[in-house]
Amino acid sequence: MDLFTHVVFAYLLSFVLWGPASPQYIAAGAMAGGLPDADILFAPLWKKLPILRHHGITHSVLGVTLVASFGSILVPYVLAPFIPGVTTTVQASTTLRYLVAMELGGLSHVFLDGFTNFAVPPWIPFSKKEYHLEADMAIDLAMTTLTVVTLVTLGWEHGTVPFHLWVLTGDLLAVIYAAYLIIRGTGRFLAGRAGRSHHFPAVVPTGNPLVWFLVEEEITPEHYRIRYRRYVLGRGYTGPERSLDVTKALPPGPVGGPAEALSRSYVASMEKNPFLRQSYHFGDATQNGEIFDVTWYSIEFRMFGRSPGVRARVDARTGKVEILPSRFLRVPSSARS
Repeated sequence: MDLFTHVVFAYLLSFVLWGPASPQYIAAGAMAGGLPDADILFAPLWKKLPILRHHGITHSVLGVTLVASFGSILVPYVLAPFIPGVTTTVQASTTLRYLVAMELGGLSHVFLDGFTNFAVPPWIPFSKKEYHLEADMAIDLAMTTLTVVTLVTLGWEHGTVPFHLWVLTGDLLAVIYAAYLIIRGTGRFLAGRAGRSHHFPAVVPTGNPLVWFLVEEEITPEHYRIRYRRYVLGRGYTGPERSLDVTKALPPGPVGGPAEALSRSYVASMEKNPFLRQSYHFGDATQNGEIFDVTWYSIEFRMFGRSPGVRARVDARTGKVEILPSRFLRVPSSARS
């Protein structure tokens, strides 16, 4: 998820846990919610020290605890000029509260990243095993919009409405965030259960919290195979199961039909758009005279009926492939059910 969502989520979590009478702990928790992404500063060292890579040690329980431990001592000095009543002389009990606030804020960051299709290694360096629930997209329009609304609302209300209304707004927004995560988690569980009954090993979230794709994919040096079906929370499967089997290298010559046109264009299309290659993707082809019009598109990254993709033309007589400009394409009608 984006940095602002992490900070806002940690802020609201801290707001609920500590209450508006403890702004110093709310601020400490919010700061900690964004700090794991500071690993981007270590980018020059990633090759030599892989543990410092993005989603490395900073996205683990140990990393969060180390940051919280140092932060519990340093943060009072940072907050003192901005929050009345905060002093740099703190007792052990106060230091412990800062530690807890920053620990919970940092762990919320790890949880949210693991909740998406980004994997996190929570037990590194003791275990390199990564976890991810794949209940949400890494960049989700709904969550991003909610974050923007939260920032604008709390910023506008602060100092302009009665204090109890401002507190009520914070609590309400926290409930909305929690409800969103519950819907996503419930959808992931139910979609996964439906997928297992039909032998779909992958459950893929979309930008719509109610819509999922259940996918089975096989990639070999010679073939790309995929089958998938759309699942809607509360409705179950919608539309038919779709499948595709393409041969990555066909001998030159005439193209006998849409399936061959897809096979001819596959390798060149994936080279044109590496992002498409790294996601679950599907293709459709239609014949217009001596030309096959081919569209390759991502089935998981789509918004407003469009998806990252590649368009190609395949000459039916010679098999020659022409790759057209890659862009955010409208998903074919056959894939919208």
